[in-house]
Amino acid sequence: MHSGSDLCHFRDVRSHPAFRERLVIVSQSIQSKSVVSKECPACGHRDVREWTRAPDRFHGRSEVYVLVRCQSCSLVWTDNPPRPEEMGIHYSSDYDRLIALAGDGMPSHSDGRANVVRQYKQQGRLLDLGCSSGAFLTAMKGPAWELAGIEMSKTMAKRAQDRSGAKVFIGDLMDAPFENDSFDVVTCFHVFEHFYEPHKILKKVWNWLKPGGIFYSMVPNIDSAGFRVFGSYWFALELPRHLFHFSPASIRHLARANGFEEVSIRTHREVFMEESVRYLYEDFFRNLGLRPTTLAKAGELSFPLKVVRKLIRMGIYKPLSSMAGIAGEGESIHFILRK
Repeated sequence: MHSGSDLCHFRDVRSHPAFRERLVIVSQSIQSKSVVSKECPACGHRDVREWTRAPDRFHGRSEVYVLVRCQSCSLVWTDNPPRPEEMGIHYSSDYDRLIALAGDGMPSHSDGRANVVRQYKQQGRLLDLGCSSGAFLTAMKGPAWELAGIEMSKTMAKRAQDRSGAKVFIGDLMDAPFENDSFDVVTCFHVFEHFYEPHKILKKVWNWLKPGGIFYSMVPNIDSAGFRVFGSYWFALELPRHLFHFSPASIRHLARANGFEEVSIRTHREVFMEESVRYLYEDFFRNLGLRPTTLAKAGELSFPLKVVRKLIRMGIYKPLSSMAGIAGEGESIHFILRK
């Protein structure tokens, strides 16, 4: 995603006054401010404060969204997000392309998730929420499993169905026609944060699961080192598509409130450093009156630049990622709940 020259520019501009001013603004925006007449959608607590502000950096848009945080259960959410009927414009073909590349380009991730599922269930019916192009469903493909998925994009749903043989429902999760007590496993990888009403989603999942069934999900961790280092430039904020931002504490609260037994809630290292750094220097160049290429429009790198990127990852990003533990917890929460 990034060329060697991009990174050289970033190193050169770090000392520029405009860059330092931008970091001061980011730091100030994180300081909490009281929000009047707000109530936490997870725990009902009324001590809710402004957390940070950021635009849709993926598309390079200017509209700013406000995130607020519950001081009781630590849940963070977008205040006054786009209405559901407006959200379609924020899920562009560029976004679908990036998500599909992320899934298809890292088969080891899908294989690892499949291995986790098999630690708890060796056969049965499995439903993947937000299955995208079907990378995970394909990893689960086999005679031991009857596979199903839910996907909003018709293009991605067809691809998932063709690859995995799963029956994929196209549309809103709440409209999916699955019967109660019909699945042994429900999975949801970096999708739960996109839903408008997490309580209702968890209740739906609980109803779909058989007694003893498991819900295996991954979400970004708002209390992670990544957010503490990059603030509103952290790639995993993904505004306004990510409506809720979770911590282990808020996941634990939601699970208990919806009748789930906690099996495992852990954080994993996933800093999203390249993308977050890109957002920093894109914003810097905009402040200089330039128009940098957004991540949404970033093209495929040439082979020489891929080699340069690989060397930078090994020589800079990998050591920095290893040191991220000093700043806080891992960037993704992997949690398993049982009905």
